[in-house]
Amino acid sequence: MSSPTGPASGLPVRMPRPRQPGRHRRPEPVVAPEGAPALVLAVPGAPSPAVRSLAEEVISIARSELPGLDARIGYLDSADHEYPTLDAVLAHTAAERTARFEQARADGQDVTAPDGPVAVVVPLLAGPDSALIRRVRQAVMDSRAAAELTDVLGPHPLLAEALHVRLSEAGLARADRARLFTVATAADGIILATVGGDEAVQAAGITGMLLAARLAVPVMAAALDQEGSIAAMADQLRGSGSTQLAVAPYLIGPEVGDGLLDAAAKEADCLSAEPLGAYPAIGKLVLSQYAAALGITPQPQGSPVH
Repeated sequence: MSSPTGPASGLPVRMPRPRQPGRHRRPEPVVAPEGAPALVLAVPGAPSPAVRSLAEEVISIARSELPGLDARIGYLDSADHEYPTLDAVLAHTAAERTARFEQARADGQDVTAPDGPVAVVVPLLAGPDSALIRRVRQAVMDSRAAAELTDVLGPHPLLAEALHVRLSEAGLARADRARLFTVATAADGIILATVGGDEAVQAAGITGMLLAARLAVPVMAAALDQEGSIAAMADQLRGSGSTQLAVAPYLIGPEVGDGLLDAAAKEADCLSAEPLGAYPAIGKLVLSQYAAALGITPQPQGSPVH
């Protein structure tokens, strides 16, 4: 029986565990540097509750990887105060930093004027889309805030993994290459559907090669925003021997218009997987772009040092 001051006489005393030495010691978690710029996620497409939920989930994943991260969401296409525009979010973030500095100075603190970017803007895009990137850049300029714009999220091996998972969820690919079972509806040819014209198709092709290596089937990219492109690619794959085709959207989701993906898949007579959405790799890649801009390396939470 224990007393308020500790265990009763004769009972073993629980001592704190010593810090585990060696290469498997868990590292001290990396946190966002004090005063670091905000991460502002630039979300394309028409805002909606579903789009906001997706963006918030992506931000939640990024925050879980880097505690203390100041992350915000700005929409490219919004006329509703419920969905703040990218330029408004950036302007508000800059105003907050200025107010904090002025308050600290008024309180008599010895502080220096804030320097460097107030925010790092990460486009929520898997691949390049020059028209959308121009609009993001214009919003940054309109905000008059000192903000740094990163590249899009792909190409990247994590996106090939995400595409594989979305295909397997739709029953269009095996979930694990190593298992010997078959999937009756598994596709023997994949069309990566992207938006952004030829530049986006070329970039998607790099991730497509990684996906082809995972699935051991041909993977070709085509642009949803080029009329007939998906159907033409389907004809090409069928001409080379593929008989059961599937469309794998190389898209997060908000950047493509409603019904465009379904219409293209129907025209090509293909089944389709879901867009990448808030797959965990998306949040990690968003954070990776932010961290690269700041020159920091977040350590995934709970992973040991090897």
